[in-house]
Amino acid sequence: MKIAVWHNLPSGGGKRALFDHVKGLVQRGHQLEVWCPPTADQTYLPLRHLVPEHIVPLSLTFEKPSGLRALLAPSHWNMAQKIRAMDRHCQNCAEAINKGEFDILFSNTGLYFHTTSIGSRVKLPTVLYLQEPARWLYEAQPYLPWIALPARGNVDWYPWRLYELARDSIQIRRIRIQAREEVYNARAYDRILVNTYFSRETILRTYGVNAKVCYLGIDVEKFVDHKLPRENLIVGLGSFTRSKNISLVIQAVAKLKTLNPTLVWVGNAMSQHYLTEMQQMANELGVRFQPKVMICDRELVDILNRATVMAYASRLEPFGYAPLEANACGLPVVAVAEGGVRETVKPDINGLLVDCDADEMAKSLERILTNPRLALELGQTGRNWVVQYWSLNSAIDRLETHFKEILTQSST
Repeated sequence: MKIAVWHNLPSGGGKRALFDHVKGLVQRGHQLEVWCPPTADQTYLPLRHLVPEHIVPLSLTFEKPSGLRALLAPSHWNMAQKIRAMDRHCQNCAEAINKGEFDILFSNTGLYFHTTSIGSRVKLPTVLYLQEPARWLYEAQPYLPWIALPARGNVDWYPWRLYELARDSIQIRRIRIQAREEVYNARAYDRILVNTYFSRETILRTYGVNAKVCYLGIDVEKFVDHKLPRENLIVGLGSFTRSKNISLVIQAVAKLKTLNPTLVWVGNAMSQHYLTEMQQMANELGVRFQPKVMICDRELVDILNRATVMAYASRLEPFGYAPLEANACGLPVVAVAEGGVRETVKPDINGLLVDCDADEMAKSLERILTNPRLALELGQTGRNWVVQYWSLNSAIDRLETHFKEILTQSST
């Protein structure tokens, strides 16, 4: 197959998934070319080493508003202009793709918008791998963005209150515009693929469209159990952002004072404010906390081979590479039973599932840390679990099957 690929992905799990998909498809003999805007991450798992990659301009520099509009709607909230800019970018990509005699478009999610108009611009069958919708539009983080302002009793007609209501109205309008575009763009694709059944249900709730589950895979030749001695080390993996729930893990580790393990946290994306907050919390609770930002895969694999257990507490994570990567390195996982993690972590096979509670997580971490035989058994069965069900080779088989089905449908 000749496959056109589009994405606007930052570093992280989504980019790893795309890299593995591209690598696997190329190894199967398929011909691929990639299009993306300059906002996509070009340094983390670069695709240009695998296939031709075209960087197409995307201008997000807008005219600064003035007067009352400047007070009510700062320029970086100008959603309509962002949508037009992304649409121009997609049109330019589509024109090049339409001339290339490709068999199918394989689109991915990205920064700013999780679905874009590229699906409706190209003149060929289209598949979107949608890791997750724009979660901030639909989830309480910690509050839903479109709920009404708090009631103020009889002061709604005060000048400052009128300003507050006007500003809120404009922000809500921008949220609704983005939600509308996300839905319309999603419905333009011939097929949407998702990473778990949890994600399929999420897409149905948010976009009102049906999706197909196409499980991701782990490169079991990169993530390997080197049989190293296990240390008094707990590892966490995920961006230094609030959704990864690092605070819960720190609180759980603080309850293991008699064991005094070190908590190493590895992440690519980072909120410096949140990282500083977590470092302060660890200091106050007496936890040895070692954050590592943007390390190479070789160092990551080494840490996963030296740790005794992984703690994973992400909130509503749609898939979560980290537990399976840990398992591939012979490392058991204690994970919060939310989202797609319930499909990848099987209790007493490759780890333990717990409620989002520091006491429960601490008890399960202690159970593994104090029982080397259990840790070894879970690590070995975890590695077998990944090799048997979650290998990259199996993931490419699943992806090829969907591509062939779409091409067959489009030719009838």
